[in-house]
Amino acid sequence: MTTRTRLLDPAVARALSALSATAKKGLGDPALAELVVLRASQLNHCAFCLDMHLAIAREYGVSEQQLDLLAAWEEAEDVFDERERAALALTEAVTVLTTGFVPDEVYERAAEHFDEARLAHLIGLVVAINNWNRVMVGRRIPPGGYTP
Repeated sequence: MTTRTRLLDPAVARALSALSATAKKGLGDPALAELVVLRASQLNHCAFCLDMHLAIAREYGVSEQQLDLLAAWEEAEDVFDERERAALALTEAVTVLTTGFVPDEVYERAAEHFDEARLAHLIGLVVAINNWNRVMVGRRIPPGGYTP
């Protein structure tokens, strides 16, 4: 496997970084934002982003139990609250898009927990991390290179 060192044109990297930062800030809950980006990164098999965001999640106080059980969040009902579960369901629906659409019930469930602005930022965050995952996986950037 060849490691490709040049990630992106700097202007594209700045644009993706700006989207990520704006979406996280607008969501208003950094711990939840890290759960969202971690779950998308799990689904996309992005080792670099998992390594990076696990470290960040710990900085924001996400519990080890949540990090350990994130891949099975649906079964871990006592570990994730309803708001987190709604965000994770929407994250999966936007990331996978198996039917071509986010199911209405998933969107409506999220809308019960997030006002219109925060819901837009949540979706923006999922879009941003999916872009980053594709860059890192596409460029075969290995884990371990993140430094805060």
